[in-house]
Amino acid sequence: MSQNAMSFKAFAVANEIDLNKIANDCGIPKKYTWEEPLILKGTILGRILGASAETDQQVLVFSFGSIVFINHVRREDISVFLCYVQRFEADVNTVAPERYSDDYSLHIGGTDSLVLTDEFVMVPEYAMFYPELISTVIAKSVALEKTEEELGRILDRLEVMIDRLEKGKLRVSDKELARTTARIVRHEYNTIAYIMILDKPDITWTNSGAAELYDRMSEFFELNDRYSILKNKTEILSNMMEGFSAISHSIRGMFVEWVIVLLIVAEVILMCVEIVK
Repeated sequence: MSQNAMSFKAFAVANEIDLNKIANDCGIPKKYTWEEPLILKGTILGRILGASAETDQQVLVFSFGSIVFINHVRREDISVFLCYVQRFEADVNTVAPERYSDDYSLHIGGTDSLVLTDEFVMVPEYAMFYPELISTVIAKSVALEKTEEELGRILDRLEVMIDRLEKGKLRVSDKELARTTARIVRHEYNTIAYIMILDKPDITWTNSGAAELYDRMSEFFELNDRYSILKNKTEILSNMMEGFSAISHSIRGMFVEWVIVLLIVAEVILMCVEIVK
């Protein structure tokens, strides 16, 4: 990798990752919060990979389930690291991590101002905060991609319910309603609480260059727009589930009422039979 370029490869492999478990295993005496990634490099990274890590290689692990590899060209390094993380988070996808992934690069020099494309960002000169900010944006982007697909699966399930409703055959158990509602709530929690689209890294509040890079990349990757669409769709899903629940309970209530009516009629018939006897 050229000294004037850095490569980034981001994967969304889980809903969440406990950074403190990994930090503790690596001997890092620090408590991590949701707002900051765990950055691994040097000797610690080399021990995990089972081989010496180059000085320009890093791995950033985010609590919302994304992992970004900087300057890693060996596919086996990525596989080894994902298997390592799976020791702490069993649901990490090591079989097909490329399902939600993105490649990006940073080019240094050759321009007087910040230049953004869908494949790289070009800056006049290097700054220490560039790798973390770029990693944060693409990590959020692939996490959103994962969440968007999960939302699509929920919509497919609701479409089946709508088809049954149109045919007058909506009989949904409380368990099924609860399961679907839980998936919607989990989706919203993953989007808002973990991906933290609206949260900016601390450096952007004190450094104008960092703020410009983060804001422009966030706009380029449409993080805020994608978040707003997801949030609106989630609210619509919640309203639909309330409607399904009300209809299901109404149908169930009508059934109970008819059963009561039939029991009363049966009791009257039996009384009439007794009288005739």
